[in-house]
Amino acid sequence: MVLSRRATLGGLLAATAIAPANAQQWRPSRTMNWIVPFPPGGSNDTFARPVAVHVSRTLGQPVVVENRSGAGGTLGGMVVARARPDGCTLLVANSAQSFATVVYPDSGFDLLRDFAPVSNIARVPVGLVVNAARLDVKDLAGFLAAARKAPDTINIGSSGLGTMPHLAIELLQRRTGIKLMHVPYRGGGPALQDLLAGQLDATFQPLSTVASYVQSGKLRALAVATAKRESVLPDVPTFAEAGVKDFEVSTWYGLFAPRATPAAPLDAIHAAVQAALAEPDIKRVWAEQGARIDLESRQAFGDFVKAEVERWSAIASTTGLPME
Repeated sequence: MVLSRRATLGGLLAATAIAPANAQQWRPSRTMNWIVPFPPGGSNDTFARPVAVHVSRTLGQPVVVENRSGAGGTLGGMVVARARPDGCTLLVANSAQSFATVVYPDSGFDLLRDFAPVSNIARVPVGLVVNAARLDVKDLAGFLAAARKAPDTINIGSSGLGTMPHLAIELLQRRTGIKLMHVPYRGGGPALQDLLAGQLDATFQPLSTVASYVQSGKLRALAVATAKRESVLPDVPTFAEAGVKDFEVSTWYGLFAPRATPAAPLDAIHAAVQAALAEPDIKRVWAEQGARIDLESRQAFGDFVKAEVERWSAIASTTGLPME
């Protein structure tokens, strides 16, 4: 198990056949340090710590998962960007880091310039949900029609300025031409509570967070921001099915190393993480969190991150950011 900050189990995973030959040869020479750039107890911790247990077993060294929070996750990023590039210090980043340099231009690092993508960990799909009693719309078409009829009157909450839900709102407005009244909160939880209480019309939320409320009728899910329907809410259409193309949004989590890290440790850690994602206990926890497991190459993850940085940075730059 991971005691509050450390994964110390030894041994090897059997499922390392996906590793390249050079990955099989590399082993860390010291304790590995995974920096989570947010406070303890958040979703980065939820996904990083179980994976750390398996990586520790595979690579034969302890993995310390350390929280270094501050400035929207940029302080922890600076620590890793300046660390020794030997594969022993990694950043547990999420989708917020894909546009951090726009939100915090003095962050001191750039995700594409200063880091080497190592492996995806999880992707959590989100959807647009409304308070059915407060906003009488049956589907996404009705929501868009109501917004066009009365611009800036539908209140839509987010987890804060410069967060992924905020940018999802901006993307929706850009794709459809509607104008919504953005209400930023200090986190997704308070926004959800006000939505349930009838103080908000709509918000973007992780599907796993709102599924029970949708199933009970307290909330109505209008569309999921994924390429295909999600099993947690199989009757809810995707944005594409509902008529809004090129609208895919997820909160993703992944591992990054300092840019100059050699290929051998990158390949070995990637293989260890991918093997961990195939483990039954990981699949169970991810399912509980509504997260998707995508087994993919290091190159595919890097391509995904590059596309995310380019897309969200462009949107963030037009939203009144950066933050002071």
